[in-house]
Amino acid sequence: MEFTDNQAIYLQIADYICDRILKKQWAEEEKIPSIRDTAVKAEVNPNTVLRTYNFLQEKGIIYNKRGIGYFVAKDGHARTLRFKKESFVNDELPRVFHTMDVLKMRTSDIERYYTKYREETVNE
Repeated sequence: MEFTDNQAIYLQIADYICDRILKKQWAEEEKIPSIRDTAVKAEVNPNTVLRTYNFLQEKGIIYNKRGIGYFVAKDGHARTLRFKKESFVNDELPRVFHTMDVLKMRTSDIERYYTKYREETVNE
């Protein structure tokens, strides 16, 4: 995993897990990789991953079966979608809107760019 400086590492790992859930690569009630396995893959301290898992557990996205491991919650997809939309609207959209204002862009410009993006990524 490649990390950026603009967000805490545990939140970047949470984003990775949420993406997996939203893309349905991990189904509801499916076991997810252990703290240790995730720490090795991400090349971080297991305590960082534990913080990630605790954070996602507080959001109701994953849950722990004591002695067995962590699993995607029964309604984990819906909870993840709500959480990610809320984060996007509260954290990222204000920055996008500010940049649009500075660049004197309109929503129609964004719509055009988004349409082009979707056309280019439809085969991925």
